[in-house]
Amino acid sequence: MFEPFPGNYVWNLATNLALACGGNYGEIDAANRPIMEASKAGADAGSAQMFDSWITVADQVTANAEGDEAAGYLLSAGTKYLRASGYYLAAERMQSRDYAPRWAAYDKGLALFHKGAKLRGLHIDKVEIPYEAGAYTAIFVHDGSGTPRPTLVSVNGLDSMKEQVCMAGHGQSNLERGMNTLFVDQPGTGEAIRKRGLAAIYDGERWGTPALEYLLTRSDVIPDRIGIFGLSFGGYHAPRIAANEPRYALCAVMGANHVWGRRQRERVANEGENPVPHYWDHVMWVFGIDAENGGRDAFLAYADQITLDGQVEKIRVPFLITHGENDRQIPAFNAQLSYDQAVNSPKRTLRVFTTKDFEVEHCGADNGTGMRDYIADWCAETFAEMG
Repeated sequence: MFEPFPGNYVWNLATNLALACGGNYGEIDAANRPIMEASKAGADAGSAQMFDSWITVADQVTANAEGDEAAGYLLSAGTKYLRASGYYLAAERMQSRDYAPRWAAYDKGLALFHKGAKLRGLHIDKVEIPYEAGAYTAIFVHDGSGTPRPTLVSVNGLDSMKEQVCMAGHGQSNLERGMNTLFVDQPGTGEAIRKRGLAAIYDGERWGTPALEYLLTRSDVIPDRIGIFGLSFGGYHAPRIAANEPRYALCAVMGANHVWGRRQRERVANEGENPVPHYWDHVMWVFGIDAENGGRDAFLAYADQITLDGQVEKIRVPFLITHGENDRQIPAFNAQLSYDQAVNSPKRTLRVFTTKDFEVEHCGADNGTGMRDYIADWCAETFAEMG
């Protein structure tokens, strides 16, 4: 993995994710250089300084895009707006829930994502998915033709957002292979937690079924060719949903997450490599838990339910598991567990990425193309095999 901050995995991960989402190395270098010294104090201590430096660059890229737009160079403006969106969202993602400046950055990131996509001529629909008494948001990426196509529901990780996953190339890779994608901000992620206070739950079929039922209302979706894809923590959610919602036609994961709850208890004893600063505060926010209702102990007790033991045996559709051999967040044995227990899948596939692939870290963060494209190829091939 590209590691501009020696010994600071969290900041290095953020940098790599921004690059995977279309970031420019020169702009990211300009954001990182002023905070090299701050990075030595640890991921939590300097996160506000990191925010300020990244926002400064994001603001300048936005201003450059506005100049292009004023001159009538709309494609160039769209490209820059999308890059700026990625920087705003990357900076926001790194902050604690009580860091007030993050909310304006998040709003800018969302607005510029859609502005950039429109100027680039991309077909991205804003969507509301009914959920319990309200709804959560999603974006539907398609080719604009109205032609019925196989479709994937894309499920976020613990700290990712639908716009980031789309900008990481999943929407385009799927389109090139004849598939639409519904990128969801499921409860606990993105707009669901930030704008609507929808906390994460262990039984994701409660929101995974409504996503499928929404797609069944669209004429540009083939009803019996809807699959589900999850990355990172989505590597738990997607198989759990496929196991309990049999109308999904296939399931694929980028980064297995078979015993996520157990991993949280391991982190208490050995912090390991966390995805974001302020980790415990972040996960308790995601799950709607705070000091008044039990704090970390209550979270760990709830997280004990988050396991795929007893679940993947119920998957009766094709199931793909990908994982990096040097995943520092979720050990690779999780992938083997999911594969070994998926005994009723008619096509179970395990693909571990190695140094030969130049992609060995968590969810391919050190490259961003290998797992993504392999998953798209496998899904397209598997849909075609269905006839």
